[in-house]
Amino acid sequence: MEKIHATTIIAIRHNGQVAIGGDGQATMGNYVAKSNVKKIRKLQEGKILTGFAGSTADAFTLLERFEEKLNSYGGNMKRAAIELAKDWRMDRYLRKLEAMLIAVNKEDLLLLSGTGDVIEPDHDVCAIGSGSMYAQSAALALKKHAPHLTAEEMVRESLTIAADICIYTNHNLVIEKL
Repeated sequence: MEKIHATTIIAIRHNGQVAIGGDGQATMGNYVAKSNVKKIRKLQEGKILTGFAGSTADAFTLLERFEEKLNSYGGNMKRAAIELAKDWRMDRYLRKLEAMLIAVNKEDLLLLSGTGDVIEPDHDVCAIGSGSMYAQSAALALKKHAPHLTAEEMVRESLTIAADICIYTNHNLVIEKL
């Protein structure tokens, strides 16, 4: 049986604003299994926004573990991410997860990679999933050439451009902002 995967998630911090969004497509092999999946979650009473990509069960496992770490470290997102990465490298089960997670709050934008790394991306733009490079390219161009747009507008336009190009990304967008 083929795994369900494929998505586009992008987060942008711009002019004191934070937004994250994702499309709704879940792909199984070469067909759309579901078109309205919600891959964006609010944590810590809405203070932290997350988006996930990869194998669905693995992504939920990663998200649950991240939330546990957030609760253990009083909502300190960066510390929780680092502690999760440590666990990821040492735990045989976690090392097999095929998922990635973006976490963003007012201060930080982090990518938790499938290899147990915690990355703070350049330019306050982070994207994961099948259409990530399309969305990220669009976001970087918008930040440079349309700085008057809000973070939410940039996320929406970046995802729209990705959906127009990437067969694994659709126009059923979910966008959250802080």
